[in-house]
Amino acid sequence: MNNLEYQLNLLPYTRAELVNLVKNQVSEKRFKHILGVEQAAIMLAEQYGECTERASIAGLLHDYCKELPDSDFIAAIEKYHLDGNLKTWNNNIWHGMVGVYIIREQLALKDETILHAIEIHTTGAAQMSALDKILYVADYIELGRDFPGVQSAREIAEKSLDDAVAFETAHTLSYLIEQRLAIYPLTIATYNRYCAGKKQE
Repeated sequence: MNNLEYQLNLLPYTRAELVNLVKNQVSEKRFKHILGVEQAAIMLAEQYGECTERASIAGLLHDYCKELPDSDFIAAIEKYHLDGNLKTWNNNIWHGMVGVYIIREQLALKDETILHAIEIHTTGAAQMSALDKILYVADYIELGRDFPGVQSAREIAEKSLDDAVAFETAHTLSYLIEQRLAIYPLTIATYNRYCAGKKQE
């Protein structure tokens, strides 16, 4: 557990208070993953000279809405007047793309850099800030993850965020195609920006 103290007044909670809020929102297994992503995000932020406080908050909140029922997301799509096409997707997309609006309202988080990172943490985007990349990669490489290729992803992340984004995106797309699952348009845009035409290991 880190002892990072929030100083930027990005939201009306200390880190300890935010951790407690998240813990009460999700299952124990999800909570452990969330703490792992926070730690990975802080590590990457330190390595690449980015704000560790923003990385911590993004990591702690990226799955804040992950275990909400589908009905909550459908209601939120209507409440916030979001693109109706979102209703054709599922939790994998909703907990970021829709969840960010719930987080903004429930937790009074207004920092757009953090909110955008949370919004696209499962899809990526053609244009990604450093924090966007940090959260996207941290969610993939946190120490609780154990799947073929994760160690390679960790090693690549130590050298280049862009290469880490490319590696993750290529492997995610391969899985989705193999399973014949629908691919969200932003994920294709991420592939085209970071992977297309570039040699992958």
